Amino acid sequence: YYPPPALLSSYKILLLLFNHSKMSSTGAGYDFSPTTYSTDGRIYQVEYASKAVENRGTALGLNCKDGVVLVVEKPLVSKMLVPGSNRRIHNVGTNAGIALAGLLADGRQIINRARDECRSYKDSYDVAIPPNVLSERLSQYVHYFTLHGSLRPFGAAALIASVDPDNAAQGGALHMIEPSGISYRYFGCAVGKGRQGAKTEIEKLKLQDLSCREGLKEAAKILHTLHDGSKDKPFIMEASWLCQETGWKHQAVPADLITEADQWGKKAVEDADMDDDSDEEAK
Repeated sequence: YYPPPALLSSYKILLLLFNHSKMSSTGAGYDFSPTTYSTDGRIYQVEYASKAVENRGTALGLNCKDGVVLVVEKPLVSKMLVPGSNRRIHNVGTNAGIALAGLLADGRQIINRARDECRSYKDSYDVAIPPNVLSERLSQYVHYFTLHGSLRPFGAAALIASVDPDNAAQGGALHMIEPSGISYRYFGCAVGKGRQGAKTEIEKLKLQDLSCREGLKEAAKILHTLHDGSKDKPFIMEASWLCQETGWKHQAVPADLITEADQWGKKAVEDADMDDDSDEEAK
């Protein structure tokens, strides 16, 4: 028995409608390519890339009164790791540095591109690349990987600390580039696993009154506030700054200052917890 053509056509239409409804409700079928929009205007591949960033260690950026501080939480995945390996903060030029959150291997491609952009601009104009130009060019590069089905979005976000050497008196600049390719300039920002909690804590700070040394301590306090020792792995803090103290050059923060800030932040959190316990007992 062969069904008539009209019945087959009706069956195909119903099947297409069923599949379309199923795809709309679950996202299935719309997440095969970053070039495909879902019916509600979402690009699932970009959202998955953002999820990869949110599942990794937290990265913070603070634009203080005398410069910019970058701080990254690096979970200790093994006691056998050599200190300083798998760095997440890199120099890309004398006047710029980048902190990575998310997949480190993906982030390295962004670092390499940033170095190429800094070098190319210097060769062409004989001056260091301005912060807004570097941010714009990198965001275009990251966005390009969301436009082709043969590519995939970067599972990494980048915090850029930079300064315009010709206008250093105006201070440093802090930009963040997300996996979608969007870029904004911030006074303070956070990305990674503890993004929401870190943003809440950053909003409490008066960044215009903080020096970079003070900002480093506050960043350490934020990381320890968000860290749950019962569930999260131990971490080490990686930090860099670009400020008046460094002659407006991006440099790693000296190890002794990182240790001091880390201990200060840990003690501040412990003291706050003790105060909370005392208040509860008083009630």
